[in-house]
Amino acid sequence: MKYVLVTGGVVSGLGKGVTASSIGVLLKACGLRVTSIKIDPYLNTDAGTMSPFEHGEVFVLDDGGEVDLDLGNYERFLDIKLTRDNNITTGKIYQSVIDKERKGDYLGKTVQVVPHITNAIQEWIERVAMIPVDGQEGPADVCVIELGGTIGDIESMPFIEALGQFSYRVGPGNFCLIHVSLVPVINVVGEQKTKPTQHSVRGLRGLGLTPNILACRSSKELDENVKLKLSQFCHVPAENIVTLYDVPNIWHIPLLLRDQKAHESILKGLNLQGIATEPDLHEWTARTKVCDMLHDPVRIAMVGKYTGLSDSYLSVLKALLHASVACRRKLIVEWVAAGDLEEVTAKEAPDAYKAAWDLLKEADGVLVPGGFGDRGVQGKILAAKYARENRVPFLGICLGMQIAVIEFAQSVLGLHDANSTEFDPDTSNPCVIFMPEGSKTHMGGTMRLGSRRTYFKVADCKSAKLYGNASFVDERHRHRYEVNPDMISQFEEAGLSFVGRDESGQRMEIIELLGHPYFVGVQFHPEFKSRPGKPSALFLGLIAASCGQLENFLQNYGQASKLLTNGMSNGKPTAKVYQIGNGVKSCNGSLNGVYSNGNSNGVHF
Repeated sequence: MKYVLVTGGVVSGLGKGVTASSIGVLLKACGLRVTSIKIDPYLNTDAGTMSPFEHGEVFVLDDGGEVDLDLGNYERFLDIKLTRDNNITTGKIYQSVIDKERKGDYLGKTVQVVPHITNAIQEWIERVAMIPVDGQEGPADVCVIELGGTIGDIESMPFIEALGQFSYRVGPGNFCLIHVSLVPVINVVGEQKTKPTQHSVRGLRGLGLTPNILACRSSKELDENVKLKLSQFCHVPAENIVTLYDVPNIWHIPLLLRDQKAHESILKGLNLQGIATEPDLHEWTARTKVCDMLHDPVRIAMVGKYTGLSDSYLSVLKALLHASVACRRKLIVEWVAAGDLEEVTAKEAPDAYKAAWDLLKEADGVLVPGGFGDRGVQGKILAAKYARENRVPFLGICLGMQIAVIEFAQSVLGLHDANSTEFDPDTSNPCVIFMPEGSKTHMGGTMRLGSRRTYFKVADCKSAKLYGNASFVDERHRHRYEVNPDMISQFEEAGLSFVGRDESGQRMEIIELLGHPYFVGVQFHPEFKSRPGKPSALFLGLIAASCGQLENFLQNYGQASKLLTNGMSNGKPTAKVYQIGNGVKSCNGSLNGVYSNGNSNGVHF
């Protein structure tokens, strides 16, 4: 097994995850099998209990693991399926060591950070690196490890010590360290400054790790004299210093690495030159060009409560991007804070209220993503009501489906106090209830998590057609509440059809509103399995409906000889389906192929 370690210096948020993913893409293009590990130095056992404002979205894996959002980057870029153990946290390591100590596995020894914690880290990496994640048998050729945080953080010290020992143990021909660092440009003089990177590399070397390659983040390409200066002071060959400068969309990053011969430096460091081939990135290059050329817009109103940080909805954004490119449309995300749609805002902040409703009414489609807590729920209900009454394409995910059910109960069934017991425990019409197997005392890992099967109960529905006329589908879940099965007959008599259910038939998974162009709610999270070349079926339905293409798409499903104008054949994305990018910056205007109204501030490249 060969290992590539990606570390970061100077400041956080430089894009280590995108860099690690792009390195994986480049190595995969060279004919190698790649797996990934993300190390998060926080004490949480997993990301499940952290607020999206704190750490971005919680990404859910097939096995139910609640992990860091960078594992979503890895899965999308490399088209692999990772496990919960591919995300290492300080909490997991310490818990495993303490469990061993309690069982007496250390035979009376004093348990210490060195060697017990550091050994546990190394053993974990070696064990997980051997797990196949690409559907093939046997271990991968290369494991790309990303160390979260920045060099010098006190919480990452045990990992740095362990990785220093690990690099010595596996040998220089099996270990390659890539250090991502910032080279800022001082606007007054326009000069690229190397001192921050020099200090970062000095700190890294002082901790026992020596970088083989420097990946320098900068607003523009590094000047040759700057490279020579970095080479001299950081003891890294000039040909091993690459620039990751600002680009229109991050699909350019693997191409930047290839053009600067980063693969040659990595393969040389890993003694793989005789095994690997020249990188084949023809399809990737074509995707990048298509991403840059999109100009016909599709506007989607994203109605949520975490609109201040785009990373909170990263996978949703990616799924929208995959679908919009399949339909050859430029995605414009209109961020609508759910609370701003509520009547209380009309009194307290009328300008914000008017702006939110204007954005909602100008949108081609409405999406209400998942979430927890009662803040903004009334605004989400109003958004669902607007989409239902005005025949605007709508997709509700998890909580988004539940609020669509609540709104229907209140407005159509006339049950004005209908609600979820999450928001009103005493409601006389509980249309959304707590799941029997859930825990009300412990939060971490107690939800219905991971891949579960949904069976289509109505064959002639939009959802089943979008999934290729499948009889069932496996999607990832993350929820504690579900639609009350005792009220299903009332809803269906009034026109809200529960077309997808679990194997018992009692747990509702997919809703569709009869007679509406596209009004779909799902209890699962389809965004987690969306891929650049394989956009999520339900997101594809939302974008197609928002572009006026859905009926044409569904009518031609199954006719392999007919190529649709939206770049789809046989009702499925053709090989020419492209993803725009994997990160969203927030500012006004276009960033990474995504346009937004500037309400988000998450930055990736």
